[in-house]
Amino acid sequence: MGSETEATESFENRVAKVVEIIRPAIQADEGDIFLRAVDEETGKVSVELVGACVTCPASTATLKDGLERILKQRVEGVTSVEHVGEELLGASEGTAVSL
Repeated sequence: MGSETEATESFENRVAKVVEIIRPAIQADEGDIFLRAVDEETGKVSVELVGACVTCPASTATLKDGLERILKQRVEGVTSVEHVGEELLGASEGTAVSL
């Protein structure tokens, strides 16, 4: 029965469920994670890390060694996970916050 549900459930919904399972662990460390985009064709998942995650030196490990690894294991077709605000971190102008 589980495979029937998985077959009818959208790729994005399966990714979102896994992100929601992981969120409490990230929130426990004063951060949070939000699913921003899922490209089923390429398998690329875009998330936004906020709160303490923005300045945490372990956030890259959380993203790649944690979230990406878990998503690849649990959702067939996921190829990568990226942080959508990453290019803004450490930039000399602008912030990771958009209005």
